[in-house]
Amino acid sequence: MTSGPVGIESEREQQSPLVGVDGQPPASPVAEGVGCHAGADELRRAAEAAGKSETLERYAADYPTGPHDQPQSMCPAFGSLRVGLRMRRTATVLSGSACCVYGLTFTSHFYGARRSVGYVPFNSETLVTGKLFEDIREAVHQLADPEKLDAVVVINLCVPTASGVPLRLLPREIDGVRVIGIDVPGFGVPTHAEAKDVLAGAMLGYARNEVEAGPVQAPRQGSSDRPTVTLLGEMFPADPMGIAMLLEPLGLAAGPVVPTREWRELYAALDGVAVAAVHPFYTAACREFEAAGREVVGSAPVGYEGTAAWLESVGKACGVSSDKIESAKQKFLPGLREALAGSRIDGRITLSGYEGSELLVGRLLVESGARVHYVGTALPRTPWSADDAAWLEAHGVEVRYRASLEQDLAAIQEFDPDLAIGTTPVVQKAKEEARPGLYFTNLISARPLMGPAGAGAVAQVVNAAISGRTRMGEMRSFFEGVGQGDQAGVWEEVPPDHTDFRKRYARKLERARKTGQDIG
Repeated sequence: MTSGPVGIESEREQQSPLVGVDGQPPASPVAEGVGCHAGADELRRAAEAAGKSETLERYAADYPTGPHDQPQSMCPAFGSLRVGLRMRRTATVLSGSACCVYGLTFTSHFYGARRSVGYVPFNSETLVTGKLFEDIREAVHQLADPEKLDAVVVINLCVPTASGVPLRLLPREIDGVRVIGIDVPGFGVPTHAEAKDVLAGAMLGYARNEVEAGPVQAPRQGSSDRPTVTLLGEMFPADPMGIAMLLEPLGLAAGPVVPTREWRELYAALDGVAVAAVHPFYTAACREFEAAGREVVGSAPVGYEGTAAWLESVGKACGVSSDKIESAKQKFLPGLREALAGSRIDGRITLSGYEGSELLVGRLLVESGARVHYVGTALPRTPWSADDAAWLEAHGVEVRYRASLEQDLAAIQEFDPDLAIGTTPVVQKAKEEARPGLYFTNLISARPLMGPAGAGAVAQVVNAAISGRTRMGEMRSFFEGVGQGDQAGVWEEVPPDHTDFRKRYARKLERARKTGQDIG
């Protein structure tokens, strides 16, 4: 087992924030009481004091939060963990509090991960002395088997990030196995969707440097005999095939989907003539593609107008002649118009989610005849979603970036939709009101959206849901009077509502939050 690059020890001694000016390790901010319970502001200040200012500033620029702290979502690190777990010959190691690691691994396996997740435990002593970093480096050396792996990904969660654990000082590679260290704190990366971009961007940057240094591996399935368009964003498996069909008359082929399923696919992704940002929030990945001289095109081929505009944009970005672009439109657009006409949706709809394709689905619903009043997304405004937002607003749709749960629920009250599409709490609220609701992630984004296949797939599930409103009203009437919350059920004597106690306890919680105390 070899050590890291020559000079790594001296670099660590000079740069590691875990070494004080007197040669002794400074007290860790987390060890002095700034733990998970302290809140985002305290953790952010601790991280800045521990030398993570540059990382947090980059995240603030890439993933701006807007008027509120951050959207209500699962732990953002799940996004980075998911990307690594879906890649062949890639191992992932988490560095964070045990409760966080448990939750992340549980969620990952719930979503179908079929491999182990590495974990480097720590305590206050190992944080203070810098032993945690040494433990991480030892774990990476133990994992880095070139017969089994192309890369090892190490992810700092909130507490190690706040303590300044310097993953940048890990060796760049060990025996040919690449080492990728990233910080994905909940107080710096707003959503799990953007955490996908953190790792995808880091991997693309590493791969781009390899390409610039010399020959690299060819894709497993070989190279295309036509120029390729790289697809950016996780999507339903049938969508890349639909996009490939749309690109064929342009003389183009669909390239890899980023995040990729294998390291060598990163090289093919960088080799595309253009990048289609189907999901528009991959800011770091787009930066790497632009550094490689690749133009990034927004939106996607959804619906009639969306497909026409996308074929035009991609064709121009790839230098395709106007005659070929027009020929491709004539080949596909009449069939799309017919498919949309045969899959009409009649009803008022509000739509929200955190996947990144919310605006695309909104466009498809509008072209299918639905009266869409509100589209909210947990993701930020970017240049690659501007055309979709403008199109929706021109069709009378309120578009809300960085939408909070409260804003999504307020839209339901304001527009009284026949169907609310959204996150789990949005669907829960809708069904409490005997209103049909569909969970966006499992029931909408898990269907084809692009090209002719997308025109009918969404309409089918939406129409089925809207038609169930009468039945839901009957169910609500049947259960009327059973109570809600802690009064739910059938009672001989309904428990009294201790409103004063609730208010006192709420004030106690707020004081504890402000002072950083743990009320147990």
